[in-house]
Amino acid sequence: MKINGKVKLAIAALVLAGCAFGGYRYYEGQQAAQQAAAVETTKVVRMDMKSTVSATGTIQPVDSVEVSSKITARLKSVLVKENDKVTAGQTVATLDAKDYEAKRDQAQYKVTNTQAEYERISYLYSIGADTQKQLEDAQMNYDTAVSELAQAESDASETSILAPMDGTVVGEPKTVGTMAVATSDNPTVIMRIADLSSKQIKAKVDETDIGNIKVGQQATFTVDTYTDKTFTARVTKISQTDTSNSWDTSSSSSSSSSSSSSSASVIYYYVTLDVDDPDSQLLPAMTARVEINTADKPDTLAVPISTLKTDANGSYVIVRNADGSQENRYVTTGIYSDEYVEILSGLEEGEDVVSTYTAKKTSSSSSSNSRRGGPMF
Repeated sequence: MKINGKVKLAIAALVLAGCAFGGYRYYEGQQAAQQAAAVETTKVVRMDMKSTVSATGTIQPVDSVEVSSKITARLKSVLVKENDKVTAGQTVATLDAKDYEAKRDQAQYKVTNTQAEYERISYLYSIGADTQKQLEDAQMNYDTAVSELAQAESDASETSILAPMDGTVVGEPKTVGTMAVATSDNPTVIMRIADLSSKQIKAKVDETDIGNIKVGQQATFTVDTYTDKTFTARVTKISQTDTSNSWDTSSSSSSSSSSSSSSASVIYYYVTLDVDDPDSQLLPAMTARVEINTADKPDTLAVPISTLKTDANGSYVIVRNADGSQENRYVTTGIYSDEYVEILSGLEEGEDVVSTYTAKKTSSSSSSNSRRGGPMF
């Protein structure tokens, strides 16, 4: 049987249509495979998570005192040296007492004279030979002399410098012959005494982290001199003002300008941590690099931080479904570690979330792609 021309054309058209459809499906499959290859995923997993806040601080004794003099005089003797143990009330230095002893003797002489004068006038007043005013003046002179004697005796007793607390002499004391000046604003520090049995860290914490710090939280820290050892500490105090008091704009114009300049920089708060140092290895002024443990979450859902995205509606991840399709899934997050974020809701264990995506090359990116186009018919 002969097939006429119209039938041949119809058959050819059907064959071409089938080839076109097959080619198009092949092209779609290739594109889908390329897109799938461009997507990298990671599983939603359960893990033990810990959130920490990093800070840097300085080792210092919990209790320490600067020993200075209440009177101005030269150091006559220094009875202790650096690293010596002292007890409260122990004489640690003496001042030259000659001038103060002379003033005390003069004051004692004045008391003796004014007392005798008062007794004489008191007798004369009793027999009507002196007036009431003379008696009152004699009484005032005697009382003044007694007061001056008490002050002179107090000054003379201050020539012995006593340790105000139990502890260790930290640093070299002043040498004999040094003038110990007693002023309210800048007295001469003769020596420093510290209780080295208990130490603390005064650390600076960034304002973005200070809200996560609570009294009682545990911490670990390291110091440069013991690179292979980790020490422990505990948060005991959180300062209620920043390190430069930048909030106080009412003090003076100079501090106000300082405050305005600091407002452009990072704000820090002091956090005090008590240190465990049973072997007394730590020394004052050592730099401590602290990790404060702010939260522990055992067996919690987590994904890498790199998978988390945000928009105006909140935080979300891109979930790849079993059929290869993708969807944006909004999630509620918990604590953060260095690499992972806790997921409180929105995901199930074992789901695949997109971690990286490599964009396919477009027709304008290379000359070879510009020639690729659709499948050939």
